[in-house]
Amino acid sequence: MTQITLDLPTEADTTQLGQALARVLGAGDCVLLEGSIGAGKSHLARALIRTLRDPDEEVPSPTFTLVQTYPGTPDIWHADLYRLTHPDEVHELGLEAAFDAAICLIEWPDRLGAYTPENPIRLRLDPKGEGRVAQIWLGARPDSFGAALLAHLRALKADAFLAQAGWGDARRDALAQDASTRSYTRLFGQGTAIFMDAPPGQADSVADFVKVDAHLLALGLSAPKILAQDVAQGFLLLEDLGDGLYPAVIAADPTLEPNLYEAATDVLLHLQSHTAAPDLPNLTAQDWADAAGLVADWYVLAVTGQAHGRAEIVSALAQTLTLLADGPRVMILRDYHAENLLHLPDRSGIARAGLLDFQLAQMGQPGYDLVSLLQDARRDVPAPIETAMIARFSKARGLDLAAFQASYAALGALRSLRIMGIFARLCLDGGKPKYLSLIPRVWGQLQANLSHPALADLRAACDRFLPAPTDEALHRMGSQCSPSR
Repeated sequence: MTQITLDLPTEADTTQLGQALARVLGAGDCVLLEGSIGAGKSHLARALIRTLRDPDEEVPSPTFTLVQTYPGTPDIWHADLYRLTHPDEVHELGLEAAFDAAICLIEWPDRLGAYTPENPIRLRLDPKGEGRVAQIWLGARPDSFGAALLAHLRALKADAFLAQAGWGDARRDALAQDASTRSYTRLFGQGTAIFMDAPPGQADSVADFVKVDAHLLALGLSAPKILAQDVAQGFLLLEDLGDGLYPAVIAADPTLEPNLYEAATDVLLHLQSHTAAPDLPNLTAQDWADAAGLVADWYVLAVTGQAHGRAEIVSALAQTLTLLADGPRVMILRDYHAENLLHLPDRSGIARAGLLDFQLAQMGQPGYDLVSLLQDARRDVPAPIETAMIARFSKARGLDLAAFQASYAALGALRSLRIMGIFARLCLDGGKPKYLSLIPRVWGQLQANLSHPALADLRAACDRFLPAPTDEALHRMGSQCSPSR
């Protein structure tokens, strides 16, 4: 990460960049502030200095004094070299010594000439629309420096969002993070709320969450209400639906498990009985099969050293899906499993099941979310419950049970193959080895699905190219796990 480009549409954004820089600079760091007159260089420097000294610190422009110093640990030197006529004047200002021991902020750094310090940070501000854009060159600093800068900037923007929403002083408890880049924090203030931080630029956008959330609420389903939002920044303040995730509730009272899965199945039936949300992605059977090719790209590669079998597995899967699971589409939520479902005992009917993590909703086959629910990668759903929910679902939708079981097996194979690839990728590329322990369960689900007679061709391809996740294979995968990010 040698260069960072940031849009700064408001003065507050420039202030936040200065504050974030203050948190990563140390003795010997020099920031060369470039840009035309009025570009915002002094504004940024003022925010940086006040962060390190006092919020009310008087920070005059050094246009006429040339240098302003702020004693501390370390000292801060703020210089404006616009009026210098020769680089030798830099020596007279004492900047050479300051470069080694202080934090130095230099406006008009082109005047430094040969006195330019080694490995400076270059920060250029240019007008853009009503605001400005910042380009930052970090020199030879490690990637961790840029990552820390962006993390501090993100935290400052989150603070500003929560303050504007009236939750700036709330106590914050971080919640467990999933495989995505999103993070969740429970806030304690005027009651409780959930803060969702979803950095822009990801596949599952906040805008999608907002759209799907509104649709689910309009259907009478228990998605969290949105209390405040900044879609552009990727921030949402959500209704807190509590801690009653299905796995924890079932662990505390196993007798509730059948009723919980009935409620979750009925949510799917209700959802699919209504018109889908607008403009949802609608993939072909070939698209779905191509996505499952991750199993060869990552899992097979990690275990055998070669990413072989992709074409054969994808071809067999595409044919299977086209034959068994390529009928009329309905709205599906995709990540519909126990960790994304909440037991809400104070509500009734379909509202008893709270819904989380649905921003990847799209059009798909009726059985897809049911497979996701009952063939859970993270927990074992008792076979009698799986059988009963398949029957409950197919009967309610008026489907032929045998035909639906074949479709269910095809969709189950699709999900298992894709998930095995994703879990391997999360280890090898994402530095998250914990997902390897889930692969044997997913492998077992894949084998159960492949045992259906209608999947014989797909089974042949999988038997040929997919190695079993033995202890040795999992160890080999774990040894290739990238450093945690």
